[in-house]
Amino acid sequence: MPVIWILTLILVFSIIGFFLGRTRAMTSAGGDMRSLHSLPSYYGYNSALFLAVPSLILLGLWLILQPIYIESRISSLLPETAISEDTTRSLVMSDVRRVAEGLDVAVDQGAMTADEARNIRTEFVDVRERLGSVGVALGSEVDAPILNAAQQYRELSSTMNIVMTVLVLALGAAGLTFSYVRTDKDFRARNVVESVIKGLLILASTVAILTTVGIVFSMLFETRNFFTQYNWVEFFFGTVWDPSFSGRGGLSEFGLIPLLWGTLYISFIALSVAVPIGLFAAIYMSEYASPRMRSFAKPVIEVLAGIPTIVYGLFALITVGPFLRDFIAEPMGLGSSSSSVMTAGLVMGIMLIPFVSSLSDDIINAVPQAMRDGSFGLGATHSETIRQVVIPAALPGIVGAILLATSRAIGETMIVVLGAGAAAKLDLNPFEAMTTVTVKIVSQLTGDTDFSSPETLVAFALGLTLFVMTLGLNVLALYIVRKYREQYE
Repeated sequence: MPVIWILTLILVFSIIGFFLGRTRAMTSAGGDMRSLHSLPSYYGYNSALFLAVPSLILLGLWLILQPIYIESRISSLLPETAISEDTTRSLVMSDVRRVAEGLDVAVDQGAMTADEARNIRTEFVDVRERLGSVGVALGSEVDAPILNAAQQYRELSSTMNIVMTVLVLALGAAGLTFSYVRTDKDFRARNVVESVIKGLLILASTVAILTTVGIVFSMLFETRNFFTQYNWVEFFFGTVWDPSFSGRGGLSEFGLIPLLWGTLYISFIALSVAVPIGLFAAIYMSEYASPRMRSFAKPVIEVLAGIPTIVYGLFALITVGPFLRDFIAEPMGLGSSSSSVMTAGLVMGIMLIPFVSSLSDDIINAVPQAMRDGSFGLGATHSETIRQVVIPAALPGIVGAILLATSRAIGETMIVVLGAGAAAKLDLNPFEAMTTVTVKIVSQLTGDTDFSSPETLVAFALGLTLFVMTLGLNVLALYIVRKYREQYE
């Protein structure tokens, strides 16, 4: 992988640049550190940064733009005969990429020589079989235009990788040379280094914002494509979810209400379990437990957060579901299925306990002891102090913990699949099987359905709906935090 080698070379040369810059500064000062404007290490950091930062920026931009350029170039070279009425150019390019990646894997694993990968032709009827032997599954035999495009894809990628390596290393060498030449005892290396580090910190702080913007726009474009094929009123207000994967796209029904109901129902049960238990556990550990008990109880509770969700799902499927069915649902005539809203909600609530308890415990411990002492001085009891002073003061943080648990509950998938089933319906009975938005997102993106069909694009509409829901929760939590925080600032 050339990227790994490039990063390794940049790291090695940056270390070398550090010592070169440091040595250059000491030489210009005649070995007297007192005549230097900055500490010797700052001169070394300056050289290392001027080598690494431009190289990494160019490398990142190149890795983003190279695939776009290669795909547009290869796509323009595809003959019109390679695109049939049942396919699109994007689907053909997807096949080209898979074949090109398969040839690379075959060469890397020794199943095929580099010459064979370059010269292979369609008369080799075992192309699909040979690529399948290295773990690259193709839906059909490779046609001549696809194979030729895949070979051109590999050759262009190889050429671009070589050009990338040369330009990145050349830019790094130029940056090192520039910093080395201007290094002397009067150079303000500390100011330059601190300015560069400040710029990097600002860049890092914008990553979350840029990521959020990218996620929103990627979902918006595909959601727009979905709503050009399906009525938005029927999507948001429809009460029937019945997608068709047999090519009868016009007969599919994508009513959001059953999925939204299942999501909120299961999340409500989960939070009804997690919030009281987690909050009471946090109050006990921070206000009543001895240091020895707290040091034991808190790590034990936090172990629940480290258990994989698939394990929780198996626990719901094998233990909790049959227990609720045999001892509650069937005797009361509420149902006979082990997959139910209650099963998924209870198990998900157990999973969410550490999200509430650990954060709430830290927030409650952060409340100043002076507030407790003032309450005690006015004659309040311990419980009254907790109820009327500590909890209101810690409420913004507690709301944040509950919000985190809510977002985690809304986005959970595996526990719902194994514990609640996949039935999209409206029902008040908590012992009936239902499903959530996230489960249907996975199911709609799984399979061989055309990516441009409404059966697949609906997943993006569902994802955007979830995003808006969580955004609304964040806005509500921010309002609550600001309202109550003003009383204590």
